[in-house]
Amino acid sequence: MKGEKRIPPKNMINIEINVRPMTLDHVDKVWEIEKSCFATPWSKQSLVKELKTNALASYYVAFMNGELAGYAGMWKIVDEGHITNVAVLPKMQGLGVGSALIAQLIEDGTRSKLRALTLEVRVGNHVARSLYEKYGFKISGIRKEYYADTREDGYLMWKELEEITEF
Repeated sequence: MKGEKRIPPKNMINIEINVRPMTLDHVDKVWEIEKSCFATPWSKQSLVKELKTNALASYYVAFMNGELAGYAGMWKIVDEGHITNVAVLPKMQGLGVGSALIAQLIEDGTRSKLRALTLEVRVGNHVARSLYEKYGFKISGIRKEYYADTREDGYLMWKELEEITEF
């Protein structure tokens, strides 16, 4: 399929992860993932609006062995990418899906000539923070009581991107 990227997870046998651009056909399943991962999920209408009307948005879905396993997105604003969502079905977490999605966002940002990527993550979400740090994101600040559902603080993380040199 055009636009599809296959990323083989390291040290895993018989697992294939395919990342491709998200379309309206994916919204129902993505919304189920949203609800299974977040206490305050985005609405289905918000997901549709992102795809239909937000010219700044780039969203991707990841399939693991043919099953839609996760999604991620970002807004490209001037020379920065703001990662809005990264979510993986709980039963498929820890198998490389989140890594494949983050790698795709970094590649997209680099190809779009963005200077940096940013995101917020709950202070208590050590698994997600570890994933982001693995890809070079660094904590640059804290947003006090950022998450409305629990009033938990959020770390602000940034990753500087490298320019692509094409020959």
